[in-house]
Amino acid sequence: HMRHSLDTSAHVYVMSEVDMTSIVDFVTEHEESFFKKEGLKLTYTPFIILATVQALKVFPEMNASLNNDTVIYHKQVNIGLAVSVDNGLMVPTLVQCDEKSLLGLCRDVSDIALRTRNKKISPDELQGSTFTITNFGVFGATIGTPIINQPNVAILSVGAIHKRPVVKETEYGDVVVIRSMMYLTLAYDHRIIDGAYGTKYLQKIKTFLENFSH
Repeated sequence: HMRHSLDTSAHVYVMSEVDMTSIVDFVTEHEESFFKKEGLKLTYTPFIILATVQALKVFPEMNASLNNDTVIYHKQVNIGLAVSVDNGLMVPTLVQCDEKSLLGLCRDVSDIALRTRNKKISPDELQGSTFTITNFGVFGATIGTPIINQPNVAILSVGAIHKRPVVKETEYGDVVVIRSMMYLTLAYDHRIIDGAYGTKYLQKIKTFLENFSH
C-alpha cells in the first residue's frame, strides 16, 4: 500500500513549528480531574484532531480523494489515526469527526486505540478515511516524513513536544521564554494541492493549536 502510494502521489512536504504551551498547560491542569470524571487519560491527540478538522472545513481540498482524473470532495471528515501494534501499524478510522466535540474525540480516540491494540477492530473500521494523522512523537521523534495513505491526498505527522527556550517579541523588546514546542509535517499530493494551499492549511492548524483557549 505504501509502495503504491509513492508510485501514485507526487509527495510534497511542509513543516511548521507549533507552540503547544497553552494545550500542555491545559492537559496538566485537568488530566487528574478528567480521568476521575471520564475514566480516560487526557492526551494531546484529540486537540490535534480537532485542529485538523477545523482547518479542513476552511480548506476542503485537503479532505478530498483523487480517482484517476476526478477529484472527489468528501462532506464528512473521517480521520485515519495511525496506531502502533505489535510488529506493525494499523490505521483505524474515526468517522464524522466534523460533528464531534473535544470530549467526543477524546472518547473515540481512547476507544479505537484500545480496541486496535487488543485486536478487536473490524475490517470496516480500517477503511473510509478522508485524511490521516500519524504521531511519530510518541516514540520521541521530533520530525517525520510520512507516506500518504491512499486514497487520501494528505497526511499530517506529529512530532514530540519538547520544552526549550524561544524568543518572543513583546512591547518591551525581545525576551527569551521557556515554551513547549512541537513540529508538524504535512505531506500532500502535488497533483491537486499546490504549495500555497498546503502551507496555508498547515498554518491554519498551527493557529488553532496556539490560540486554544481554556
